Amino acid sequence: MTIGEQHIVKSYDVELGKLGDALARMGGLAETQLASAIQALENRDGELAGEVVGGDSRIDSLDTFINEQAIKVLALRAPVADDLRTVVTALKIAGEVERIGDLAANVAKRSLVLNQLPPVAQTRSVSRLGRLSLAMVKDVLDAYLGGDAERALVVRDRDQELDEIHSALFREILTYMMEDPRTITPCSHLLFIAKNLERIGDHATNIAEMTHFRITGKALSEERIKCDTTASLTGMPGHDEL
Repeated sequence: MTIGEQHIVKSYDVELGKLGDALARMGGLAETQLASAIQALENRDGELAGEVVGGDSRIDSLDTFINEQAIKVLALRAPVADDLRTVVTALKIAGEVERIGDLAANVAKRSLVLNQLPPVAQTRSVSRLGRLSLAMVKDVLDAYLGGDAERALVVRDRDQELDEIHSALFREILTYMMEDPRTITPCSHLLFIAKNLERIGDHATNIAEMTHFRITGKALSEERIKCDTTASLTGMPGHDEL
């Protein structure tokens, strides 16, 4: 390999490295945002919730950088095989992580509203749902950064558990609202928070599937099972995740 060729390869590696580093930082921020949003909900901590809402812009900035860097690499380097999968999946995963950040901010916004209302016991159950979604996000990001396809599949399978817990919680909160109409307003916000957390699990599952593809080069053939039955309870195609 000539000196010129070595320089090109090194420059290419640097550009791919920038992409990976930015995605790692973005994932770390999203994980921190979600953990803080759950903590703010549990402790009725308005200051922490405000920090989560304000911190969402940092994730958006990294998403923009990753999009620009990926396009640059695709346009100037024309990557193939493993490198092409790395760039394309980084681009797609960044979009999933950005949505996780948005949903974490939504949880924080709802918790700010809940702080102005009497506390309800179901908040603890919603927090447990949040802890599971946070664990999924952490594990799938570790799987991606560690190149662990099997760990990614484990996260994918856990989405079924998250759906089942969300459906049971949805029924519990609806029953509580019917038994005590005074709780309708705070419980309505809890329903939206729970849906945000369930959607975070979906995004973690998407990252798991992309991670498996990046590592193995093979798309998963079987469609994952969805166990969220809340739409059938409301007669609606799904309640708003915001």
